[in-house]
Order: sequence, then structure tokens, then C-alpha cells
Amino acid sequence: MCDVCVMNAVKEKMLSRRQFFRTGAAAGVAAAVGTVASAPPALAAGHSEVVDMTHVYDKDFPTYFGAPGISQEQKFNFKEHGFNLFELTINEHTGTHIDAPLHFSADGNSVDEIPVSDLVVPLCVIHIHEKAANNPDAQVTPDDIKAWISKNGPIPDRACVAMHSGWEKHIGSDKFRGADADGVMHFPGFHIEATQMLMEESGAVAMGVDTLSLDYGKSKDFVTHYAWLPSGRYGIENMRNLAKVPAAGATLVVGAPAHRGGSGGPARIIALV
Repeated sequence: MCDVCVMNAVKEKMLSRRQFFRTGAAAGVAAAVGTVASAPPALAAGHSEVVDMTHVYDKDFPTYFGAPGISQEQKFNFKEHGFNLFELTINEHTGTHIDAPLHFSADGNSVDEIPVSDLVVPLCVIHIHEKAANNPDAQVTPDDIKAWISKNGPIPDRACVAMHSGWEKHIGSDKFRGADADGVMHFPGFHIEATQMLMEESGAVAMGVDTLSLDYGKSKDFVTHYAWLPSGRYGIENMRNLAKVPAAGATLVVGAPAHRGGSGGPARIIALV
């Protein structure tokens, strides 16, 4: 039997089985509760909304070094082979992604070694979009953290503290990287003093930004990276929709990649509000 014939036969059987189980499952649910659930099970713990914090990215998505961060080649297509399959080549630090401790240390945890207990965490959003609107070199400072605490209370243990600078609106333009004539980039990030404050005075395990780097664009020494990541904490870069979640109270679910020995990687990140 030819390959295509085999694939078609398998598809027919799978479709038949899928319809059987779909019908059976629907009947089971209807019998048990009498109606379709209005919210996914993940929301049963008191959350009412799921917010996607992840950018869809392709070869045109901005990267720190300017070169495309992903390429894909279709190896199989549905018309000829009965299924689609792409081969991907990806820079670990592309799109919405994680910086593992290993990214800026000789022997820190790789992305697959980040404890799962650190991947479902309270989300704290610090808004600096107003000052960033007039200053692309704006940074999260200790005063910004103090103001957040004054309004929302102590930073929860094992939290992700994220900067909302409003920078995602520049994704489709050169301003997202903000490179000037000398190649120096300009976008917001965390000041080293704010980073040290979080390390010394909170139990935060993650830091997030809606820009290309935890450090602001002008940085040449990556002091925030070198302080935060070797301490065993991790970072998230290129987050989106931080304006759509509350400053406090949401839960962040970080879909970290698990390739062995990785320094980071693209991640699907959602917030439960």
C-alpha cells in the first residue's frame, strides 16, 4: 500500500475515533452537570480571566542583536503527505522568552532546571509607562518599588515583579530597539539599585519586562543581568498585555521550555486574573 494510502486510512480511523470520543465526552458532561462549563478548570481557584502575556513572533520580530531570531522550513505538507511539519531554527532569546540563571553565569540553573514551583507565581506589575513616554532610558527605581509597596502591600514571596513601560506599542517600529546613529539602543529596564532592593528585601524569584532586556537599552555592562540571574532567579523579556492585568493579585503561569542545558528559550506565558 502506498504511503499516502496508509496516511489516508489512518486519518479516517482517527477521525472516526475522535468523533466517537467527542460525542461520548459531551454526553458524559451533559449527564453530569446538565450544561457546558462557563470557564476552564484553571479558573476554579477564584480567577475569572486568562490574559495572554506572550507575543506571537516570526522572523520580523525585533531582537536584541537585530538579526532574525527564528526561521522555519516546511518539511512535510498536508496536500502531499497528509500532515504538516516544520523544522525550526530558533535563537533562545527571541520573542517572549525566559532568561535562565545560566544565561549570565558559568554554572547557574539551565532553563530545564528552574523549579516548577517558581513557574506559577504571584504577579506584581510596576507601571513606569508615564515617565517612559517622555524618556526611553527610563528605569524602574527603588522609589517605584516603594510606591508599589505603599499602595499594594509587601511583594509576595516567590513573585514575578514586572515592569510595564508601554514599550510593546513600538513592536512594529524601529523605536522598539531604539538604536541611534551610533548603534546604542534606548528602551526602559530595571535599575541596578531596584534589582538589589528586590534581591535583598523581597522573596521575588522572577523579573519581567516588556522590552528586549532586563537592563535598559543603553547598558554596556548588564549589571542587572549579572546581579539577578547568578543569584538563581530568572527573567522574562518581551512580555505583553501588562496594562491589562492588575498591579497586584494576578497569578503568572510560565510555560518554560525544557530543553536540557538551555540558557533560556521562548515561552508561553499567561496570567490568571
